[in-house]
Amino acid sequence: MARFTPHLPFALLAVLFGFLWLAGGASRADVMGQVIVRSVAWAILIAYILFGPRPRLGDARAVAGFLLAATTLAALHLIPLPPSVWTALPGRELLIQAAAVIGEEQPWRPLSISPGATLNALSSLIVPVVTLLLAAAFSRSEHWRTATMLLVLIVASSLLALVQFSGSRFDHPLINDVAGAVSGSFANRNHFALFAAIGCILAPAWAFQEEGRGAWKPLAALGLIVLFAMIILASGSRTGLLVGALGIALGLLNVRRQIASKLRRLPRKWSIALVVSSAGLVIAALILSVTLDRAVSIDRASAMQAGEDLRLQVLPVIVEMTKLYFPVGSGLGAFDPVYRIHEPSALLGPAYVNHAHNDWLEVSLDAGLPGLLLLGAAVTWWLWNSIKVWTGKGNREGILPRLGSGILLLVFIASVTDYPARTPMIMAVVMLAGVWLSIGSRREGPASSSGRSSSG
Repeated sequence: MARFTPHLPFALLAVLFGFLWLAGGASRADVMGQVIVRSVAWAILIAYILFGPRPRLGDARAVAGFLLAATTLAALHLIPLPPSVWTALPGRELLIQAAAVIGEEQPWRPLSISPGATLNALSSLIVPVVTLLLAAAFSRSEHWRTATMLLVLIVASSLLALVQFSGSRFDHPLINDVAGAVSGSFANRNHFALFAAIGCILAPAWAFQEEGRGAWKPLAALGLIVLFAMIILASGSRTGLLVGALGIALGLLNVRRQIASKLRRLPRKWSIALVVSSAGLVIAALILSVTLDRAVSIDRASAMQAGEDLRLQVLPVIVEMTKLYFPVGSGLGAFDPVYRIHEPSALLGPAYVNHAHNDWLEVSLDAGLPGLLLLGAAVTWWLWNSIKVWTGKGNREGILPRLGSGILLLVFIASVTDYPARTPMIMAVVMLAGVWLSIGSRREGPASSSGRSSSG
């Protein structure tokens, strides 16, 4: 095997992901981790501009276009508008009355009701921007090394979650984690469960992405899937049950031909025994977790009642808010202060509603019709490319784009009940998945010379 010497983009992305694992698991603007990951991202961007190769987006141009559109939309929400325009926007009556009450003329205001929150949303996009610029310069072998690195980080987060599950007190100083929660390197157990589910789809791809590596990788992947499944059960995330099961299914579907090829090399009785024992191992581990009362996610799902779930109670309020501010929206990232304006007295209590817990709906509220159009275009692009890569020949060159497609689907589903893509780590993973889906059947380009060695 040739000696591997990473070129600058890969080395910089490895540094970025190391800091994202350490401090990029929270979405709140006031945690110390945000300062760290954004500072590191800016430093890496400067280093890349000064010493790196010329940016080469290649087949990732569509992903870059979506990111540019999102950045432009956030910036437009910060441009001050004349009073005659601003006062004509829907949902601004309270602020209009406030200026009238104190006897002052209407000032120039941006579209966003909370410019500070929108500025924070705009600032957060430095992480996906840097991730995209670096990943677009990779060779295929470096993409696989990045996938391996991501899998290692998911394992590390899962091991940290095991420490939390054991009862050890662990207070993460860089994120707003909840004491006693099983959330790994994330502040939110749903976001962590999604991260583990991404591991479920990533492990089989890692195990079967190349020939001639013996049996240890598939066996290791099986063990990792069991680990991820059990830690999702322990996390208490109800959505994690769905995305975890889907992640396992997609992961196996992605490499079905590779699995079948290996099984055909064995005597029939041994191949059948191997499949049955592997499935039995996963099922036995899950049953053991449930019978030993370690499956917190199942306990929470079975105990949930719609009337007691605050997320369902606030949903009608958020729908009405969305209608009120449509079609321009209330401002990207401005959900928290906007919800305070409209929060009904009947829902006041100790629970803190910082997001809609449905990112599709929250984007509709924050960004209005432009946000919906951008989301629609992105989902259409994902669907079109996913159909192409999943209905292809299924060779090893297609594992990576199918992996990207599956990861994005998991994020889409998890965003129905939460807001995982607002954390820096998941932002970066979304960019990687978009690049992987984009490359499709792309041949090795000029940058390949720096990463020709095997990525085992």
